[in-house]
Amino acid sequence: MRPLKIVLIVLGSLFALVAVPLIIGGLVLGWAYGTQRDDDGYFTAPAERFETDAQAITSDGIDLLMEPDTPGWVRDRLGDVRLRVEGTGGEVFAGIGPEADVEAYLQGVARDQITDLGFDPFEVEYRRSPGEQTPAPPGDQTFWVAQTSGAGTQTMDWKAESGRWVVVLMNTDGSGGVQAEVEAGGRSDLFPVAIGGLLGAGLVALLIGTALILIGALGFEPQRERAAGEPEPAFAAGAGLDGGTAQPVVLEGRLDEPLSRWLWLVKWLLAIPHFILLLFLWIAFVLLTFVAGVAILFTTRYPRGIFEFNLGVMRWTWRVTYYATSAIGTDRYPPFTLGAAPDYPATLDVAYPERLSRWLVLVKWWLLAIPHYLILAVLTSGPTWQFADDGDRGSGGFLLGGGGLVFLLVLIAGVVLLFRARYPSGVHALLMGINRWGYRVLAYAGLMTDVYPPFRLDQGATERGAAVAEPAPS
Repeated sequence: MRPLKIVLIVLGSLFALVAVPLIIGGLVLGWAYGTQRDDDGYFTAPAERFETDAQAITSDGIDLLMEPDTPGWVRDRLGDVRLRVEGTGGEVFAGIGPEADVEAYLQGVARDQITDLGFDPFEVEYRRSPGEQTPAPPGDQTFWVAQTSGAGTQTMDWKAESGRWVVVLMNTDGSGGVQAEVEAGGRSDLFPVAIGGLLGAGLVALLIGTALILIGALGFEPQRERAAGEPEPAFAAGAGLDGGTAQPVVLEGRLDEPLSRWLWLVKWLLAIPHFILLLFLWIAFVLLTFVAGVAILFTTRYPRGIFEFNLGVMRWTWRVTYYATSAIGTDRYPPFTLGAAPDYPATLDVAYPERLSRWLVLVKWWLLAIPHYLILAVLTSGPTWQFADDGDRGSGGFLLGGGGLVFLLVLIAGVVLLFRARYPSGVHALLMGINRWGYRVLAYAGLMTDVYPPFRLDQGATERGAAVAEPAPS
C-alpha cells in the first residue's frame, strides 16, 4: 500500500475519532432536551435541604462574563434560572446579586460558602467565613438582580446576564440559623443550537473521515505471492465463493518452535506499535463495513477493494495477536503489512463472495450473531480492573474479573514455557479452535460472508477439514 493511502486512512480515522464523541454528545443532549425538562422547559434538580447556624449560605461565584463583542443572539439566549425556596425554620430570603456587592454586604458576617455539591446521594460541603456582625435585612438592599422572601414556598426567576454572580440564602431578618429546602432549575435557548452544532459537526467530520478512508482503501491490492514451497491455503486469497455451505474463513497458526522461555512476558510491549496502527485500521474497518453494507443492500455485492482492505486488517490483527496475546505461538515479529504474508506462521484467508443476501445485511451482524457473541465473551474476555476512590485512603484498583478462557490458556502456556521451555500442544490446539471460532464470527458480522459460523471448536494448527475453493484467475 502506498504511503499516501496510509496517510489518508490515518487522517480519516482521526476525523472519525473526533466525529463519534460529537455525535454521541449531540444525541445525549438532544435526548435530555426532549425528555428531561419540566412543563415550563426547565431542567430541575430535586429539592434538597440546606442549613447552617451562621447568618447566610452563599454559592461560589458564578462566572457568566462575556466579551463585549459577544453576539446579541447569544446574550439573549443565555438562559433563565429558577429557584424555589421553602423555609423550614421561619421566613427566608433568597437573592442573586453581583459578587462584589454581596461580598461588601456580608463583610464581617458569619456565613457558609458552598464549595462542593454532590447528588445521588445529596452531599454539600461548606467553607466557613467567621464574623461577629449582624447584617441589615437582606430585603432592604438594592443591588439584588432577583430576589424572593417570605414563608412557605417562594419562587424566584432570573434571566441570566453577563457578570459574576452569587446566590444568597438568609433569614429575612438577617438572623443566624438558616434552614430551607431549595429546588434549582435552568433553561436556555442555546441548547438547540448546541445540539445542532454537535450533530452537524460530527456528521461532517464523519463524512470527511469516511471519504478519506474510502480513497485510501479502494484500489488496495492484496499480496498474492506465496513463499517457495508454501502450500496453497484452503481458500486462496481472493478466491470466489458462490454460496453453498463451504466454510469461507480459513485461519491457521503454526507453532513456531523453539520458543523463548521469557519473551512472551514482553511481547505485548513489543507489539505496541502494531496496536497503535491497528486502532486506526479498525476505525477504518468499521466505517468501510457500513459502506459495504449499503452497497450490498442495493447491489448484493461486497465492493472488492473494501473487501481486500478489511481482510488485510483482519490478517494483520491475527498475526499480531498470535504473536503477542491470543496464542504466543511464535517469536517472529509480525510484519507491518495488510498483505497475506504467507511465510509467517499465522495466516488468514476469507473467500470473496460473488453474491450476498440483501436482507441478511440488516440482521446478521447483531441479531443472528448474538448467540456467538455471548459465547465468545466468555471465551475471549480478559481480566478487568476497576478503580475506586475510597475516601481518605485514596484511589486504588482491584481485579474485577479473572479473565476469559483465552487469557487463562495463554497464561498456562507461558508458565509452562518459562519453566519447561516447551509449549503444550493441547493448549495450542484449543487456543486455535477459539481463535478460529472468533474470526469466523468476525467475518460473518463484518458482512464478508453469508455462511453462518458453526458452534464448534475446530482445534489444531491447520484447517484439515476445510473445503477447497478454486482460486480466482489472476
